[in-house]
Amino acid sequence: MAELVVLVPVLGRPKNVAPLLEAFARTTPSHRLLFIADRHDRAEVSAIRRVGAEYLIRTGGYASKIHAGVVETDEPLVLTAADDLVPHAGWYEAARSQMGGGIEVVGLNDLIDRSREHATHFLMTRHYAELPAIDGRRGPFSHAYGHWRVDDEFIATAKTRGAYRYCPEAVLEHRHPMNKTAPDDDTYRKGRASARQDNRIFRRRERLWTT
Repeated sequence: MAELVVLVPVLGRPKNVAPLLEAFARTTPSHRLLFIADRHDRAEVSAIRRVGAEYLIRTGGYASKIHAGVVETDEPLVLTAADDLVPHAGWYEAARSQMGGGIEVVGLNDLIDRSREHATHFLMTRHYAELPAIDGRRGPFSHAYGHWRVDDEFIATAKTRGAYRYCPEAVLEHRHPMNKTAPDDDTYRKGRASARQDNRIFRRRERLWTT
């Protein structure tokens, strides 16, 4: 059995499928990669089938797809990923070295320049991946958000539990318009459209990890 499962909710970008598989094969030992798609993601599912990769069909947003991937797998470690990532050599070894002593979640460096330390993708233990969100509902990510603040609540929750560490040496490069490494598209635009509402939800829920 592989040590790590890489969960990849698809983003309607069939051209990313083969390069993503190749990049993980090149950089990441002992892993299984599982795509998670909606039924309407026909072009990407076709691309996944062409290369013989493994996939699930599940409806819902990012949090729902990650939850489905956790339920359907049993590898000891879980990476929450996406189809617009480029793992750099040594990312896994660097992140893995941070685990232990109560640390079960490692935030990865996506190379997006921000004014604060932040991660958008995470390596975590199976135990942590199967924990509920901080409000007791199915996890590991909260289903309360459209998209924008899912990462912030996840990090805040893991810090509250004493389980989180950020690892700048573990690079999972996020090809994104924010760092001018990908063109803007409907997926990014939908994410930005949910930002205002997600910010309001995040402020309401802050009491869950600050009280």
